[in-house]
Amino acid sequence: MAKVKSLADLKRMKEDLQSKMDLREKSNAPDSMVQIKVGMATCGIASGAKEVMNFFIEESAKRGIAAVVTQTGCMGYCYAEPTIEVKMPGKDPIVFGDVDVKKADEIIEKYVKHGELVDGIIPVNYNTID
Repeated sequence: MAKVKSLADLKRMKEDLQSKMDLREKSNAPDSMVQIKVGMATCGIASGAKEVMNFFIEESAKRGIAAVVTQTGCMGYCYAEPTIEVKMPGKDPIVFGDVDVKKADEIIEKYVKHGELVDGIIPVNYNTID
C-alpha cells in the first residue's frame, strides 16, 4: 500500500477503494453486468494471467464499464494460456485464448464496448448441464 503524504493522496486512495467497494456491491446482480473470468491456474499465472487480470480490473473501471472481473481455476486450455471467459448480459460466454495486455485492450474496445468479435476465440467443445 502506498504511503499517504498529503490530503490529495488520501482522497485518491478513498476514491479507488470506494470504486472497488461499489463493484463488489453491484456484483450481487452479475447477470446485468459484463462478467470476465481469468484462468488463474498455474499454467495461466505462468503465462501472464495476473497482469491480464489486473489490466481488466483497472481498465474496466477507467472506461466506465460495469464489469465483474474474477479469477477461476483451470479452464482446460493450457495450450492457449492466458485464457479468459467473457459473458455479456443476455449472451452466451465466449472464451478467448493467448490473451496478453494488448489482446485484452482489443477485447474491451471491440467486443465489450461494440459487440464485435475478435481473433482468439476458442471454439466450444463441450455441453453444459443445466
